[in-house]
Amino acid sequence: MNEWLDRVAGELGIAEELGDEETDALLKIARIAAHTSDDRRSAPILTYLVGRAGRSPQEILEELQRIS
Repeated sequence: MNEWLDRVAGELGIAEELGDEETDALLKIARIAAHTSDDRRSAPILTYLVGRAGRSPQEILEELQRIS
């Protein structure tokens, strides 16, 4: 991630780190949500749901690209 995100994650007790591939997938997911839904607020909500899905961001991104 980056230094700020690492620090905040640590303060929140989130031990899991995101790799570059996961970070890239989440950013792409957020972009798709914001632009496809025509409501930028969809981006943080969808990335939250991805975190709760129990599947990798890459897997969700592939599925989202297929259905969008």
